[in-house]
Amino acid sequence: MSQVMSNREKELANSDILKLLASFAIPAIISNLVSSLYNIADQIFIGQYEGILGNAATNVAFPIVTILTGVSLMIGVGSASKFNLEMGKKNPDLAKNYIGNGIIYMFIAGFSLMIITQVFLEPLLLLFGATEQVLPYAMTYTRITSLGFPFLVLIIAGSQYIRSDGSPKYAMATTLTGAILNTILNPLLIFTFDMGIAGGAWATVIGQAVSAIMILYYFTDFKMIKLHRDDFKLRLEIFTTTAKLGSAAAINQVAIALVQTVSNNTLAYYGALSVYGSDIPLAVVGVGSKINMLYFGFLIGIAQGIQPIIGYNYGAENYKRVKDTLFTALKVGVGLGTIAFICFQLFPVAIISVFGKGDQLYYEFGTLYLRIYLLFTMVNGIQMITSNYFTSVGKANKGIFLSLTRQVIFLIPLIISLPIKFGVKGVMYAAPIADFFAISLAIIFLIIEVRNLDLLSSQTELVFEN
Repeated sequence: MSQVMSNREKELANSDILKLLASFAIPAIISNLVSSLYNIADQIFIGQYEGILGNAATNVAFPIVTILTGVSLMIGVGSASKFNLEMGKKNPDLAKNYIGNGIIYMFIAGFSLMIITQVFLEPLLLLFGATEQVLPYAMTYTRITSLGFPFLVLIIAGSQYIRSDGSPKYAMATTLTGAILNTILNPLLIFTFDMGIAGGAWATVIGQAVSAIMILYYFTDFKMIKLHRDDFKLRLEIFTTTAKLGSAAAINQVAIALVQTVSNNTLAYYGALSVYGSDIPLAVVGVGSKINMLYFGFLIGIAQGIQPIIGYNYGAENYKRVKDTLFTALKVGVGLGTIAFICFQLFPVAIISVFGKGDQLYYEFGTLYLRIYLLFTMVNGIQMITSNYFTSVGKANKGIFLSLTRQVIFLIPLIISLPIKFGVKGVMYAAPIADFFAISLAIIFLIIEVRNLDLLSSQTELVFEN
């Protein structure tokens, strides 16, 4: 085992940064995209079968999954970040305590969220913006998919551990297997067995169960560590540190859920006062959120890819390599964002049409939504990568603040205030304005941090010279 650890540490400290980033980020990106297929496949096939009401139903159910994702990332990112930092400091015994405790947290979180959703399903869906027509579809879909919440927590959080253990391809394979199965089962259950929206929900749960089994299998044989019974004993200091380091990722997801809730209710209210009605805006935003998931899957993958590289080298006081890794990730993120921007601006109708048919008003609203709401996709990666960077180096408070800026501090007030003057289109205008201010703040934080890294690097060089 020591030989495996030595080889991996040498790779993190010395390998070409772009190639190393690709080795971690590409499997993470594929995992994220494949994970998105769970929701996207449901959206496509349900939209084809049920139409606008089916798309709207999956939209109002989505905030529940977003909150679950936040809890899962808090556990996974928090534990994995501390694991890499402690491995960089040559503290393997402490590092594996975080993995053992984190596995227990996964089971507690998954079953707790499943029970809460089952008990409070209808009020939750009404809170998230379900209209009278959409509610029955949303209840059928969510009552079934919530049964898979324990599996989903294992997939999201467990994949972070597997990547940190040096097996990004296995993490990708777990998600890929379940998503492929889900995609195959969706048309079979929805159309062939005529189960409709319930068939899409069961396809999701079955796919997640298979992926979760693969995650559990890996937990029996980590590459870098060997877990023992003592590692699973819950310790308060481990929980608090995990929660603190994972809070940025968790808060970002909870903020997204909050934005979805405010946005859905605002769209339903102001949509009813417009020519579009309530259900078209809800359906379009449901489609838009899935499209955005694909784009953000790339950015999140890059942010996840730098985590072990930056975490290890920061712990090892190799600050120049930390800076170079950060800049490399930012360049890649902006490049991918530019491609996404071009697609959203030039091909909105083609993109929307994949998720089912609608009337002229549906396509009109969808085109406006993609072109306006996603206007700043070119530079969205700056905020996400910068926020994840601070988590990776143990500066959780800064990561949390940056996660809050776009969603909570800027976007929600704008979603509430702009429709008063601009009607339902005010929701669209809110996003690019919030993006501008959030990205500007991230750049300020980034400049200050880069100067700090340069200072730390020069101090470290002086110590070695002396």
